[in-house]
Amino acid sequence: MQTEKEEIDKLEQAHIDFISTVSHELRTPLTSIRGFAETLLSSYDKLTPEQREKFLLIIKDQSNRLINLVENLLTVSKMQSDKELMVYKAVDVIPVIESCIQIIKNQYKTHQYECNFEKNIPKILVDSDKLQQILINLLDNASKYSSENSIVTVIVKQNYDEDLVIITVKDQGAGIKEEDITKIFNKFSRIDSPLTRKIQGNGLGLFITKTLVEKMQGKIDVKSSPLGSEFIITFKAATLEDNGIKKIKE
Repeated sequence: MQTEKEEIDKLEQAHIDFISTVSHELRTPLTSIRGFAETLLSSYDKLTPEQREKFLLIIKDQSNRLINLVENLLTVSKMQSDKELMVYKAVDVIPVIESCIQIIKNQYKTHQYECNFEKNIPKILVDSDKLQQILINLLDNASKYSSENSIVTVIVKQNYDEDLVIITVKDQGAGIKEEDITKIFNKFSRIDSPLTRKIQGNGLGLFITKTLVEKMQGKIDVKSSPLGSEFIITFKAATLEDNGIKKIKE
């Protein structure tokens, strides 16, 4: 059993690790932005139009990386302080999924997106904005960690015996090692592989995804092989009494 001092030391170390990780995640894009901005200012006339465009695109990408990190940190802070507002209502998942796919398609133009939806899928009782955030995170990961021209598939079906709606996001990436599956939902966790080393990320997306799913009384599972990964989220189907706004929770 931990003593009070051991518990305080553990919390202090967690705080130090958090600050260290955030500092690193902020420093990397800021260094890139400053470096390329200084090059543009000092050598603008010497650069070709193609070089200028390339440098500006890097500044834009790194700025988006910073925005994504700050938004994720704010989301984590709200979730952990239990001050995040959750508005539950019966939501039709199919239009939400189709909308999320359109958003992701604009970012990953070489990927193909396939949908396999069962008919007459019931609504689920969730916060619609949080459901969209979950789906965007899963679709973004599926696209980011699979090669160009690969297929991302979204499957929606119903478990009639338990009255569940099951949403699966399936990719054709390199897969996740079995020993890494338990780590991917940890805060700031990124598995080490040749692919992840090439791709920017802050290790918060899946932590946020799992937390939001579980806050809405859902469940998330992972299946993976060298041929790709499947992220499966499950929610209870909404009852007739769940139509309209059901509850607001802080």
